[in-house]
Amino acid sequence: MDKAIQRKQVLDHLNNMEKAEHQRKSRLIVGRLMEDPVFQKAGTVGVTVSAFPEVDTYELIQACWKTGKRVAVPKCWRKDRTMDFYALTDFNQLETVYMHLKEPKVEETVRLDAEAIDLLVVPGVVYTREGYRIGFGGGYYDRYLATYNGATQSLAFDVQLADRIFVEPHDIPVDAIHTESESIATGKVSG
Repeated sequence: MDKAIQRKQVLDHLNNMEKAEHQRKSRLIVGRLMEDPVFQKAGTVGVTVSAFPEVDTYELIQACWKTGKRVAVPKCWRKDRTMDFYALTDFNQLETVYMHLKEPKVEETVRLDAEAIDLLVVPGVVYTREGYRIGFGGGYYDRYLATYNGATQSLAFDVQLADRIFVEPHDIPVDAIHTESESIATGKVSG
């Protein structure tokens, strides 16, 4: 099946999820990530600031701050479709950019090199159990993952899992996927 069709089908389903169900499942998913030893050992966690219908990452970010973890959030550069991560210490350091996304205010945050991020929580729309993903279509994470050598995990609702997706040569699988009902080790090993 075509990536665009799979992406649309899953997004349509997610957009129709009731807010209460979305929040309940998001908490379960984030809880699974927080129980993962890779997350527990990570000093710096790279994570997007979620926008509905993505798994809610606000509680994850707050939990990281409470436990002394540094949080790094992405800033996308639309001109060349690249991104950098910036240390976020407060939600007031965010601004709303295109498509209502929240990104760090560059002048109020510190840029972090990829080597400083121990665990990167990679967003996506559709996933396979082998860790391959269909993203939102911008290719930002595909480009970033090409040179990132740390651990990678994803947060997804069960409905985002697919038996198969079209995999291209540049696609890089994540190490693990956490859903509301299970944590999936994909078999990929970082490093």
